[in-house]
Amino acid sequence: MEPKMKNIKKAEVLQLKDEVEYQEGQVVSKTLAQNDSVSVTLFAFEKGEEISTHESDGDAMVNILDGTGKITIAGKEYSLSAGETIVMPAKTPHAVYGQERFKMLLTVVF
Repeated sequence: MEPKMKNIKKAEVLQLKDEVEYQEGQVVSKTLAQNDSVSVTLFAFEKGEEISTHESDGDAMVNILDGTGKITIAGKEYSLSAGETIVMPAKTPHAVYGQERFKMLLTVVF
């Protein structure tokens, strides 16, 4: 049977923000889990980079790990910093923008 989590060490204390690196001019992602019920992905956004407006079939929870990012949900903007969390509801237009460089953990529950 295939492991449930991938691309991350197990039975070891980690700093999630250190598990994905910034790259100039890019949004970097690292998938930790993906199946029909859940998706768990680390992201590193360089300042000025974005994921444009889209919708998801699941509720998407964003945990900011480092820096400051801007999350737009149904046209309303939210500025989040390290330690803050927001949930983007399913079937609701949302976007993510690197207000400054920042890292986040995205958990989508379908």
